[in-house]
Amino acid sequence: MATLCGLFIFSVLIFVFLAALFGSEPEVKIAKNSVLHLKLDLPIIERSNEMPMLPIGLIPGDDKIGHGLKELKEAIKLAKEDEKIQGIVIEPNFMYSGWATLKDLREALADFKSSEKFILSYSEYYTESEYYLASVADRIYLPPEGIIEFNGFSAEQLFIKGTLEKLKVEPQVFKVGEFKSAVEPFVRESMSEASREQTRSFLGSMYDTYLSDVSSSRSVSLADLSDIADSMWVRDAATALEYKLITDTAYYDQMREGLVDKLELESKEDIKLVSFKKYNRANTSSKSSRNRIAVIIADGEIVNGKGDASSIGSESLVKQLRKVREDDKVKAIVLRVNSPGGSALASDVIWREVTITAKEKPVIASMSDLAASGGYYIAMGCDTIVAAPNTITGSIGIFAIYFNVQGLLNDHLGITTDTVNTGPLANIFSFSKPMSEMEAKIFQQSIEDGYHTFVEKVAQSRELSYDEVDAVASGRVWSGKEAIEHKLVDVLGTLDDAISIAAEAADLEEDDYRIRYYPRKTQWQQLISQLTMDYEEEKIKEHLGPLYFPVQQIKRLEKYQEPQTRLPFDLVIH
Repeated sequence: MATLCGLFIFSVLIFVFLAALFGSEPEVKIAKNSVLHLKLDLPIIERSNEMPMLPIGLIPGDDKIGHGLKELKEAIKLAKEDEKIQGIVIEPNFMYSGWATLKDLREALADFKSSEKFILSYSEYYTESEYYLASVADRIYLPPEGIIEFNGFSAEQLFIKGTLEKLKVEPQVFKVGEFKSAVEPFVRESMSEASREQTRSFLGSMYDTYLSDVSSSRSVSLADLSDIADSMWVRDAATALEYKLITDTAYYDQMREGLVDKLELESKEDIKLVSFKKYNRANTSSKSSRNRIAVIIADGEIVNGKGDASSIGSESLVKQLRKVREDDKVKAIVLRVNSPGGSALASDVIWREVTITAKEKPVIASMSDLAASGGYYIAMGCDTIVAAPNTITGSIGIFAIYFNVQGLLNDHLGITTDTVNTGPLANIFSFSKPMSEMEAKIFQQSIEDGYHTFVEKVAQSRELSYDEVDAVASGRVWSGKEAIEHKLVDVLGTLDDAISIAAEAADLEEDDYRIRYYPRKTQWQQLISQLTMDYEEEKIKEHLGPLYFPVQQIKRLEKYQEPQTRLPFDLVIH
């Protein structure tokens, strides 16, 4: 009976899923005098759920993953030319996003304003990132008791040396480059001078971009904005209004009353706000051209094998590159990189496939928030590299960490080990003993060889000498604006700019190609992914809360024995 009941319930669930997957949705119609509503209360990711027919909420957590930058920009672009859309209302609310992503979205909004349609923004609490997006609006609303943060950028790094000491875990470090400070959290309690220097440099460059954009939108001088931030003169709605960072101190219902006047309506009930998701569903038509530009999303840490939803697997990305290379309909490729790096071997395997592909078709790199170390490695084989001014890139270096856990095993857990070896180096990778001098030399030589290979390939790809690259390498991190000065990047721009460059390189006219994003998943694959990996990860984050970041930092230690080309540290900018 229990088996029969289980089979019955399972059959019902399958029926519901299939009905959701393949059933038809009600047609979405956009009324005249509508307003596009961008309620940004989730992280902004490269692209969102690809299953438009799957009802939101059918899978627990599927509506809590993030808003897709791709989908947001598509909606804004369509609304610019749509006579039914009169303007946009932005509601940023504790969203999380990298700064290059925000700039990309902000420029899409600035382009929308060229249609002479309005943009309004409302929030009860503007963080620095939320205000950056809101600052492009014509009117910025903040309740009288609302809060605005405008006090400059701060970069925070987590150090776990004390934790390892308490556990009696001894890290042995192998690296090349004084700026390759990824190892510092394990062996120091604070930043080295080299790490502090590079952080101060690229953070200052990113902040300059921030102030410049805000200054242009709000018509407040750079000097005044800098003084406001340094002295923290803006602390509430009243001072924000006084220093022209906002235009109105008003509650949400008062903002809606202003919207009634702007739209020339009779009451607030007549306001027709349409979410960007519904708006996109109402505009599903696409170009009919057979020519395609493939945008391959490479988002996450670089790992060997297939990877998963939150990482870039070398096997999977190589397979994807090969697939689009062999597709006659694909005329050019844009590799969208958002990665702090990872496995040096996996990065090299991907780089190899990028260079093979670039010999047959134009391949353009588009750097998002992060394209550092391994992220830069996989991008450097492209014909042209496009980065945002506030992209974090560079970090040309390599490291590995060997962890001796003998103290943890013996003293804390009461575990001892013994071995039988056929040679003096047979157990070189054992965690249960300190490393010998010979073993340490072997590890360090391997890291130095890896660094020389990295620099040589950068020099070859960028048509620079070894010494020119080495001078800006050593693991140093640069902003996109700094990177272009050092010839590590070709163009400052957005993903749209990279697509335009790809189209021009393939001799395609503006209306003679379609953009297709990869990897593409069937609805069933997407469903399984939602039910397992994505949902599981979200639940872990929800359960651990603020402890999620340090727990992930410790969990990642097992990967660091393999040579790594990754960002010098897990950076938190606020």
